[in-house]
Amino acid sequence: MAPNISEDVNGVLFESDAATPDLALARPPIQKADNKPKQLVWRNIILFAYLHLAALYGGYLFLFSAKWQTDIFAYILYVISGLGITAGAHRLWAHKSYKAKWPLKVILIIFNTVAFQDAAMDWARDHRMHHKYSETDADPHNATRGFFFSHIGWLLVRKHPDLKEKGKGLDMSDLLADPILRFQKKYYLVLMPLACFVMPTMIPVYLWGETWTNAFFVAAMFRYAFILNVTWLVNSAAHKWGDKPYDKSIKPSENMSVAMFALGEGFHNYHHTFPWDYKTAELGNNKLNFTTAFINFFAKIGWAYDMKTVSDDIVKNRVKRTGDGSHHLWGWGDKNQPKEEIEAAIRINPKDD
Repeated sequence: MAPNISEDVNGVLFESDAATPDLALARPPIQKADNKPKQLVWRNIILFAYLHLAALYGGYLFLFSAKWQTDIFAYILYVISGLGITAGAHRLWAHKSYKAKWPLKVILIIFNTVAFQDAAMDWARDHRMHHKYSETDADPHNATRGFFFSHIGWLLVRKHPDLKEKGKGLDMSDLLADPILRFQKKYYLVLMPLACFVMPTMIPVYLWGETWTNAFFVAAMFRYAFILNVTWLVNSAAHKWGDKPYDKSIKPSENMSVAMFALGEGFHNYHHTFPWDYKTAELGNNKLNFTTAFINFFAKIGWAYDMKTVSDDIVKNRVKRTGDGSHHLWGWGDKNQPKEEIEAAIRINPKDD
C-alpha cells in the first residue's frame, strides 16, 4: 500500500509513512528556516526567567539546606516526571510504538501531569509535527534555527504560520478518542498545579518536617526546571552533537549524555530514522535506557503490549545506505572489523565452510 504522505513531509512518523525497503522517505530530507522576525511572547519570557532563577536558588538549597528525604523525593519526582513524558506522551501517545492497558495509562497520565509540559494530547500533537516536518518551519522547535531556539527559544516566540497551517491536517483522531487523554485535557488547569507544585511542596512539609521554602524551591521549582531542560536537550543537544550511524542526512544524533539524563531518549539519530520503535534505540540496546526497562516491566505483567521494534536486517540495510560509518560492528565478518582483531581472536573448534 502506498504511504499516506504529502510531498512536503520531511520525516516519517509511523511505519506506514515509509516509502523504501529500509523504511525511509522516497527523497532525502531537507533543512530550512526562513528569516522572518520573531514575535516575542513577553509573558513566557518573564515566567521562564523567574522559573530558572527560582531553580538556581532551589539547586543551592538542594545541596546545602534541604533534608536528605527532600532531595530523594525531588529525584523520585524527576524520574516520575520523565517517565510521564518518555513512556507516556512520547512513546505511547505520540508514536503509538506500543499499547497500554488502562491501569498503565492512568499511571502515565498522572506522571505526565506531574511533569507539566502541556497536556499529553498537546505534547503528542507538537511532537508529531516535529517528526513529520522535522527541521523546517512547521517543526515547533526547528533545530535549523540554532541551539537556543530548539532548546527554549521556540517557547518564547509566536508559533510560525507554517506550523499552524500544516498542523490543521495532522491526524489527531486516536488521541481525541482516548477518554483518559480527554479527561486530563479537560481538567488540566486544575490537576497540573496540584500535581506539579502543590503536592510536591506539601508532602515534604507534612511527612518529614521540611521547611516550606526548601520544599517549594527544591521539590517543585528545581525539580521542574531540571526535567524541563533535560527534555529540551533532546531537541537541542541531541540535534547538534553526536554520531549519525543510521542517517547522516538529518540533524538528530546519538548523544549518550542526553540519553543518561533523559531516561533513554538520547539515541536520537536512531529515533528519527525509526520513530515507531518503542525502545527508541537499536534492538538489544538497553544501556542508559530506563524507559525501555519501565515498559518491559509492564509488558511482563501484561499492562504493556504490542511493542514495535525494527529487525536487524532493516537496521543493517539502512546503516549501509545512509549511515555516517560510525555504527558498531555487526559481528564476525563485518567489513569494518579490524584485521588485527580477526587474527587475535580465539576460535574454538574452527571449521572452514
